[in-house]
Amino acid sequence: MGPPGEEAAASATADQGSGQGGNLSLLRNHNASLVLDLLRKAGEDGISRPEIADYTGLTPQAVSKITARLRQAGLLAEAGRHPSTRGKPRTALRLEPSAAYAVGVQLDRDEMTALLLDLSGTRVATRAVSADLGAGPDVVTDQVADQVRALLAQSLGGGPGGRPARARVAGFPDVGERTRARWEPEGFVDPVDEGGESAEGAARVLGVGVAMPGPLDHRAGVPLRVTGYPEWDGYRLRDELAGRLGLPVALDKDTNAAALGILLQGESGSFAYVHLGTGIGAGLVLEGAVYRGVRTGAGEFGHQVVQLDGPSCACGKRGCLEALCLAAIARGDIAEAARVLAVGVTNLAELLDIDQVLLGGRAVAAAEAEFVRGVRAALRSRTRLMVAPAGGSAYRIAEGAAQLVLAPVFGRTEAPAGLRMH
Repeated sequence: MGPPGEEAAASATADQGSGQGGNLSLLRNHNASLVLDLLRKAGEDGISRPEIADYTGLTPQAVSKITARLRQAGLLAEAGRHPSTRGKPRTALRLEPSAAYAVGVQLDRDEMTALLLDLSGTRVATRAVSADLGAGPDVVTDQVADQVRALLAQSLGGGPGGRPARARVAGFPDVGERTRARWEPEGFVDPVDEGGESAEGAARVLGVGVAMPGPLDHRAGVPLRVTGYPEWDGYRLRDELAGRLGLPVALDKDTNAAALGILLQGESGSFAYVHLGTGIGAGLVLEGAVYRGVRTGAGEFGHQVVQLDGPSCACGKRGCLEALCLAAIARGDIAEAARVLAVGVTNLAELLDIDQVLLGGRAVAAAEAEFVRGVRAALRSRTRLMVAPAGGSAYRIAEGAAQLVLAPVFGRTEAPAGLRMH
């Protein structure tokens, strides 16, 4: 964490000449994110200003300034009073969930789910429909845009922005304006602009996160050779969808989105989310951060070769874990599917020295106890790795996709360099 307090921020940047203004603005944004994250964690009971100062190390004066700006923007409200051991009860503040929203989309090979999360991460509305990646990128992108529009009309009573959005992203104009800009990590949000503009009565749609099977380039917002769907290779999905909706869009692998959601729910350390559905993949969290790799392609777990003379895989190789595991599931041999999956999990654990593996996806959900028991049994003699069901919502991936947009507001992750506005 940077130096506490806005006064310290001024001191820290005093020797940097013309860069002072930008750095001071950055630290103010960082401090506002710290405060918002504490409000999010506090829930409906809220947290007092002195408590915020204690937790963050910010000065009381800095906390007062930040909370005043956040309140004027409609991002927080009073939550009653907390008893104090020193004098009169303290006014508690809480996050205002309806102040902002994010859309999450899970685009699978055969279905699509779109949902809306409020600022607290609570699911407000959901739409799920059949889809076919094989219909072609432009057709599917049109379908995604239609579902997002319908979702927002259903829940907020308007188009992509509901009523005129006042949320500002990275200091650029309002979300509703078709401004071409990149949401850079170092420039995310001062949740309140310098003018202290009020958001009262305005529905803030911060953006759309899309999660789909990989491999893909997260930074460029481009799918690569998705197994079985070569027509998606190089398609500029992020930019095409942003152009259709007039909203910022982020694209990531489905497993990374799920891992991010699990991380934000309080999981810590190093773990892998292993997804078994229409394909197999892994989302990696190493030392408390989602790991995507140098080219954002980490976690292509299903295409490790585990049988050199095995059956052909749609990716072009032979004996891939995905081909063997899905074939076992298709013939109803869950014990064999779990045994094959355990081979891959063992490789992953021994390579990365992670703490635990969480199993999820529709195939796991259909036989959760059998998969967890089978993988644990196969691993028992090799490693002390903890294996558990991922649990949580049936919409874990779509919720994680929405968190690609929401999480940076709270300083909980890097703001995705792959979020694009049009």
